[in-house]
Amino acid sequence: MSAGESSGSVVRRILLGSQLRRLRESRGITREAAGYSIRASESKISRMELGRVSFKARDVEDLLTLYGVTDEAERDSLLGLAREANVAGWWHSYGDVLPGWFQTYIGLEGAASLIRIYEVQFVHGLLQTEAYAHAVVARGMPGAPAAEIDRRVALRLARQKALVSERAPRFHAVLDEAALRRPYGGREVMRAQLRHLIDMSEQPNITLQVMPFSFGGHAGESGAFTMLRFPESDLSDIVYLEQLTSALYLDKAEEVALYEKAMVRLHADSPGPEESRDLLRGLLQLT
Repeated sequence: MSAGESSGSVVRRILLGSQLRRLRESRGITREAAGYSIRASESKISRMELGRVSFKARDVEDLLTLYGVTDEAERDSLLGLAREANVAGWWHSYGDVLPGWFQTYIGLEGAASLIRIYEVQFVHGLLQTEAYAHAVVARGMPGAPAAEIDRRVALRLARQKALVSERAPRFHAVLDEAALRRPYGGREVMRAQLRHLIDMSEQPNITLQVMPFSFGGHAGESGAFTMLRFPESDLSDIVYLEQLTSALYLDKAEEVALYEKAMVRLHADSPGPEESRDLLRGLLQLT
């Protein structure tokens, strides 16, 4: 099984969930009623519609019947999505250190054709060196066994392979200057991290901008966020917001539009890629 296939299964799960949600809402059926029809709770219907759980063929069949979908071709298409959505991803082997709410994100990240991020606390995981990642994970998990920290770092490094694969996504990162000045792991770790950012920023599929302190207040005032876009035209952009013990996945048009506006402003207000590289070189000289 390739990483592309396993990531694609997450996209199919979310695509199927969104289609089931649209069908339910178009018939005016509540989640509670839908749950009752498949002998499940309202919360399970919510998780299915968000693509957070696997799909049983019988449940999908019963929901399609409840929603009045009688066309065999349409039913077969959606049931095919359900089968494809249940393929396990490569990251499941890290299930011992991977929160369930983050598994969905890894699948989406791996399937995206465009990843745009704003980060303020530290360098984004896809751009971290191994030593910097180790320092970040260790700082965030004081007292954790060394083996667990190593596993989490290995998972982060595995995610980074997507940026240099044959089907690498476009990656546009805006890093707040605070993320670059906050030390993790000591002077040599930070110097190596800054050099790595300069090197990565020269990759053809990567655009890196730095939002400097000198700009003052800006469109990223609400904190870090990620926007994912997919090659599938019928799947909307998704905004990912990570919290301490969970995450939010936003796909409603009006919510995505607000984050899109903020991202566009961050791109416009931050120095361009070449000037941002100069900022990185300047920080390297100061570190």
